[in-house]
Amino acid sequence: MQKLERRLAPYAVQNPTLYLVMGQAAVYFGDQFSPQPGAWSERLLLIPDLVMQGEVWRLFTFPFVPPDVRLIFILFYLMALYSFGQTIESFWGTVRYNLFLLTGVLATAAAAWLAPWQPCSGFYLETSIFLAYATLLPNAPLLVYFVIPVQAKWLALLTWSFYAFAFYHGDWARRGIILAAVANYFLFFGKSAFVFVKDWRRRSEFKRKVLAGNAAAAAIRHECRVCGITSDMAPKMAFRYCSQCAGSCCYCPEHLRAHEHVAEVGVKS
Repeated sequence: MQKLERRLAPYAVQNPTLYLVMGQAAVYFGDQFSPQPGAWSERLLLIPDLVMQGEVWRLFTFPFVPPDVRLIFILFYLMALYSFGQTIESFWGTVRYNLFLLTGVLATAAAAWLAPWQPCSGFYLETSIFLAYATLLPNAPLLVYFVIPVQAKWLALLTWSFYAFAFYHGDWARRGIILAAVANYFLFFGKSAFVFVKDWRRRSEFKRKVLAGNAAAAAIRHECRVCGITSDMAPKMAFRYCSQCAGSCCYCPEHLRAHEHVAEVGVKS
């Protein structure tokens, strides 16, 4: 990665998220004011069959197709997308962020050929940008609908759940595009994700052992051989076992020094 960054630095596009957001905004308003609603998006979506007929530009324009939502939601979406992209670029640097977007575009374009007659947008590519942001800043607060504060990691978990649902119920084309977005994510976060899962399993196993040990310790019951008082009756009492008695003979503090030693279990001496 460091070698690539040095070699590709002169060709990296500064602030690529800005161009992505501007392109989606232009296409969105073009769709709204076009005599035929959605005409701009239809001309830019990736449809491999049409690419084979000469509409090669679709290989490069599909990331600029915005989601089909109302104006208030598209404004929130574009602002959030720009914020996520800017944050990732500040963490990684321009070259690495360029590579993240480029590999996502290439993987999505390749997956679209699984169903060459179906249109494909960059929705899952843009979702992977949010997943990258949530991985870098899991505790960052996000305002859902500008009101409800939610940490990024919980929205990321919801996104992964949506991925799983769409993968299970979708066709092979949808599954391929989801895998392309996931592959793009794990290409850059695979090692850290593996370490996170490994640490999580280690912590879970340690917690399980601690709980099992506490349960076993709580199940131990001490009873004075002389007076019969138990640890259940007096939880704070310090019970002791006499080293001079045969077997495990337990005594309360009062009878620890004042008792007859047991030579054999069941026989007093």
